[in-house]
Amino acid sequence: MRLPGSAKTVTLKPAMIENTLQEIESRLRSSESVPEERRAELLKLLTTLKSEVAELSKTHGEEAQSIAGFTNLSAHEATRAEQNPELLSLSLKGLTSSVEGFESSHPQLVRIVNSISQTLSNLGI
Repeated sequence: MRLPGSAKTVTLKPAMIENTLQEIESRLRSSESVPEERRAELLKLLTTLKSEVAELSKTHGEEAQSIAGFTNLSAHEATRAEQNPELLSLSLKGLTSSVEGFESSHPQLVRIVNSISQTLSNLGI
């Protein structure tokens, strides 16, 4: 990726994405506000998301980073002790928007993100 007005090329490292996804996993495992059944469901979805995002990052690094970032933000908002429904809603909208346009090329990724969004949204109820 070339930055505007710059001769520098920036490469988004898969390690950055992996670190973000590991942070989400750690947050889910330690969250006391997430019921065990939901936690197991989210961790399973996260495992699939890791694979899908790793594949996407090979050709769409920035988009993969956005998906990981919005997933992280959404998980943070959904697992806070004192939730702010507006912030949770905004983060989930960002997460859903981050996969727009990938319906035909990465349908599994879109399904996983939609499942994660729905599950996190249900935590906020």
